[in-house]
Amino acid sequence: MIAREFRIRRESEFERVRARGKSWSSRTLVLIALPNDGETNRYGFAAGKRLGNAVARNRAKRLMREAVRGLHPRLRQGFDIVLIARNSVDAQTTAASIASDLERVAGRARLLATPDDVGVSA
Repeated sequence: MIAREFRIRRESEFERVRARGKSWSSRTLVLIALPNDGETNRYGFAAGKRLGNAVARNRAKRLMREAVRGLHPRLRQGFDIVLIARNSVDAQTTAASIASDLERVAGRARLLATPDDVGVSA
């Protein structure tokens, strides 16, 4: 579980990241990142109604949260990050595929910490 202080929960915060942030996409998700003035990352998760019913949307968000939980220690800090599930996420989508897509997209977004970044916030 991602601690409350690391989550984006207000609609206005989601809107700010979506309006001002830069986005990268993969087959299963869209990552939008915006530098914040904090020392840690904050994460928000979304899944639109086109994805399916509430069960499908909640499953997609759970898979994305689990992927972030595993990748968080390797990410550069100081960003607000919103992850949006794409329509290709379905009942057969595995946590491993979401995690690998997130790692690939984070790498393209230059959010993965390099050895030089260790102990230094972005």
